Amino acid sequence: MKEDSRQTEVLLANPRGFCAGVERAIEIVERALEQFGAPIYVRHEIVHNRFVVDGLRAKGAVFVDELDEVPAGSTVIFSAHGVSKSVRAEAEARGLKVFDATCPLVTKVHVEVAQMLKQGLEIVMIGHRGHPEAEGTMGQADSHIHLVETVADVAGLRVAEPAKVAYVTQTTLSVDDAEQVVAALRARFPQIRGPKKADICYATQNRQDAVKLMAPRCDVVIVVGSPNSSNSNRLREVARNIGTEAYMIDRAADLSPEWIAGKHRIGVTAGASAPEVLVNDVLARLKELGAARVSQLDGISENVVFTLPRDLAAKK
Repeated sequence: MKEDSRQTEVLLANPRGFCAGVERAIEIVERALEQFGAPIYVRHEIVHNRFVVDGLRAKGAVFVDELDEVPAGSTVIFSAHGVSKSVRAEAEARGLKVFDATCPLVTKVHVEVAQMLKQGLEIVMIGHRGHPEAEGTMGQADSHIHLVETVADVAGLRVAEPAKVAYVTQTTLSVDDAEQVVAALRARFPQIRGPKKADICYATQNRQDAVKLMAPRCDVVIVVGSPNSSNSNRLREVARNIGTEAYMIDRAADLSPEWIAGKHRIGVTAGASAPEVLVNDVLARLKELGAARVSQLDGISENVVFTLPRDLAAKK
């Protein structure tokens, strides 16, 4: 076999990286800074990516854990993950100027919860405990809502009326894992109701499908994404579940040469909150380590655009 036939190739997943909700959230912070000046306060990380958050912090964004850290009369932005009803009430009570960067697909889930409660249904939220999106969705109800993460959790559920139960899901879950939990819920509660349209967002679905297409052709998969990014972690899991080695990195400097030593086909993708500049840095690093060529795979073209809040959309 000729040496050239053993050269390392990089396969680039498509689609990858930023989704419409992330792009909207980042633009809301940037426009607020342009129009009102620094500081602009942001409750929690606007999106789960260290590079993005550090960049916005350098421009004057101040990230806080809770609203009591925001001075009275200030402007605050809610992150893309959404917030509970109590957080909204607190912001209003304190007279804070609010711009809501909640992803519209997360808002869709919040609306579903409100409608289910009006119908007298007890709700099961499928999500990751402690994740801001799960906390925000759980916070749409004062009671009658339960969080489950796994099939095992379903067995321990206690509800008032098994015939009056509904479920919603976090938008960034593993599609396969969520389907297993939903199946367990349907087996336990045959009359359970679900959302009219699946809650897992288009971008999460598309990126996982792209990895399912790419991973079987690769010796190893590199996912660009921050450790606290749910959808990025799911991409790594999808690859590993297929049987392909997979690692997640925040930036090119985190890439260990040992991961790719002796590998001849490397897959690269990025979570929905990871910018393309980080992917390009990783590709450059892989070339330094011997990758001979990069091939982008075919994939779904995403053309989704979400509108900005009216007060920010009026000016540029």
